[in-house]
Amino acid sequence: MIELALNGVAKYFGATQVLKNITFEVQTSEKVGLVGRNGSGKSTILKLIAGIEKPDSGSVMIKKGCVVGYLAQIPSYPDSYTVNDVLNSAFEKVKVIEKQMKDLELIMKSLTANELDRALKQYSELQQHYEIMGGYDREEKLSKVCIGLKFSEALINQHFNILSGGEKTSVVLGRMLLESPGLLILDEPTNHLDVDAVEWLEEYLKQYNGMVLVVSHDRYFLDRVVTKIVEVEDMESETYIGNYSSFVKTKDQNLMLQFEAFQDQQKKIKAMEKAIKDLRDWAIRADNNKFFRRAASMQKRLDKMEKIDKPMLEKQNMKLTVNQTQRSGEEAVKIINLVKSFDKKCLIKNGELLIRYGERAALIGANGSGKSTLLKILLGEESADTGEALFGANVRAAYLPQQITFENEEATVLECFRDGITISEGKAREYLAKYLFFSESVFKKVKSLSGGEKSRLKLSKLLFEDVNLLILDEPTNHLDIDSIETLEETLLDFEGTILFISHDRYFINRLCSYIVCLENKNLVKYLGNYEYYREKKLASLKESEVQKNKAKKEKPHRIKVEDEEKKKEKLRLKLEEQIAEFEEEIAKLDLKMNSQGTDYILIQKCFEEKQSIQSKLDEVMEQWMNIY
Repeated sequence: MIELALNGVAKYFGATQVLKNITFEVQTSEKVGLVGRNGSGKSTILKLIAGIEKPDSGSVMIKKGCVVGYLAQIPSYPDSYTVNDVLNSAFEKVKVIEKQMKDLELIMKSLTANELDRALKQYSELQQHYEIMGGYDREEKLSKVCIGLKFSEALINQHFNILSGGEKTSVVLGRMLLESPGLLILDEPTNHLDVDAVEWLEEYLKQYNGMVLVVSHDRYFLDRVVTKIVEVEDMESETYIGNYSSFVKTKDQNLMLQFEAFQDQQKKIKAMEKAIKDLRDWAIRADNNKFFRRAASMQKRLDKMEKIDKPMLEKQNMKLTVNQTQRSGEEAVKIINLVKSFDKKCLIKNGELLIRYGERAALIGANGSGKSTLLKILLGEESADTGEALFGANVRAAYLPQQITFENEEATVLECFRDGITISEGKAREYLAKYLFFSESVFKKVKSLSGGEKSRLKLSKLLFEDVNLLILDEPTNHLDIDSIETLEETLLDFEGTILFISHDRYFINRLCSYIVCLENKNLVKYLGNYEYYREKKLASLKESEVQKNKAKKEKPHRIKVEDEEKKKEKLRLKLEEQIAEFEEEIAKLDLKMNSQGTDYILIQKCFEEKQSIQSKLDEVMEQWMNIY
C-alpha cells in the first residue's frame, strides 16, 4: 500500500531551481535510500516531505494519520533536562493516555448502569490506543535503544545542553526511534555513531514496522538496510529496486544500454539526414517535385523523432593527486608502552603498535575510546602520561582532522589555499578546479562553505604537500559517494603509509592492510579487513558465551535466606495487587448485571466474564496462601 508519494515536484529558491521533476513512492514498511551528490537537493526533498518547505509545483501526498519523524536540527530543551528526560519525552502522548486511564479508573468506582457502560467503552478504547503506542513495553524499548546506541549511565544522567554536537545527535536519534513514527526520515544517521552502534541501528531499522527514508553516504549501511534506491540527479529522480550495490550495477547497465541506443539512433539520424540531402539534390537536378515531397516527408519524421539523450558515462568529479616525497624508513609509526588518562579515566594502557612503510592501518573502536586522542599524541598535540608515540626516520606526515577548521574563516577559498604555499593565482585555480572549485567559487569565503566543501579544501591543501605518511580522522564524513570513491582510488595509488580512523566499513574494506582496534584500553591488531575483524569478534563472543554457560553449570547455585525472603515479599505484594484488581472487576460486573433489567443476553455475557475472573482470582488466592 502506497503511504508516501511525490509526483512531479519542483522547487525554487528565489530564481534558482533546485528540483525539477521528483517522482517516487514509498509503500508500507518499505526502507528507501535517497542518494545523490552533495547539493543535488536531497535535504530539500526531506524538508518537503516533513512539511518544512512547500513545493512550487507537483504534489507531496502522505497517508492520513501517518506521523512523520524528522530530525531537521537539534531541538532545544530546558537547561534542567537530562538525557533521560529527553529520551522519556518520546512517551509524552503515552503518558497522557496513561493519566486518562487512571483518572477514568477512579471515576468508574462511583458509576453505575449506562454511565458505567460508557466509561468502560471509553476505557477500552484508551487501553487499545495505549497498547498500539507501545505503552506496555516502553521500558523495554528504552533499555533496547540505550544499550544499542551505547548510552552509558553517566551519559543518561548528564544534562543534555552540555553534550557535544555528536552526542546530542545520537540522543535525539534515540528519542526518534522511541517515538516509532509511521515515517522515519534519517539524514546521515551513521555520522556520529561508532561501528557497533551502526550495526545495531541496521538491525533495528530492518525490523522497524514503519517506513524509513534515509539519506546516507555509507554504502555498507545502504546495502544492509534499504530495498529501494531513489537517485537524485540533474534535479530529477530515478527509482531502482534493490540495495545500493544492486543500484550501481543496474545503473551501469542502463547507461550502457542508453549509450548503445543513442549510438544506433545517431547512425539512423545521419543516414536520414544524408537521404534528405540527396533527395533535395536530385530534386534540384531533375526539377522533380516528387523528390522534394519525399525529402519533406522524411524531414517531418526526423523532426518528430524522440531524441535519446547522450548519457554522461563519466561524471565531473574530483581529480586527486598526492605529491609524494622520498620514502620514509621501514618503521613509519612506533607506539611503545603508551599510557593515557583523562580525569582519572584510563583510555590507553600499555599501548603497543608498529606500522611499517607502505601499510594502511585502519584504527577503529567505540566512540570515546581514545582513537582521536591517540592520533593527537602522535602529532604532538597531546602528551602521553608515560610511553612514546613516534614517527620513524624521514617521515613527512599530513593530517586531516575530524573537525575541520581554518585559521582565517574570512579568507576566500583561493586565499586559504595559497596561505603558506608559493604558487601563482593561475596555477592555484587550476589545482583547485581538480577539487571542484570552479570559476567564481574560489572567491567564496571559507565561513560560508558546506561541510563537504571544507573537506575538499582541506584535502587540496593536505595533498599538495610532499608527504609519505597520511593520517586521516574520519575522512569520508562530509563527502558524497562519488567523492569517497575518488578518494579511495587516490589512496590506493598512494605508495606511502596511511593511518586512518573511519566507521565507513566499505571504505575500510577497500583500503586497509589490517585493522587496529582500540579495545579494553589496548591496541589489538587484526590481520585482515573489516569482514575478517567482524568474523573474529563474533567467534570471540560465541566462545565467551560458551565459557559463561559452562561456568554457570559448574558453579553451585546458592541462594541466601534473606534474598529468598525479599523475593517472597515482592511476590506477596504483587499477588495482593492482582487480588484487589480482580475483586474490583467482579464488583463492577455485579453492578452492571444488577442494572440490566431483563436484558438476559448481556447479563449472561457479564456472568461468563465474572466466572472467568473468579477463576483467575481463585488461582491467585491459592498462590498467595502458599507463600505463608
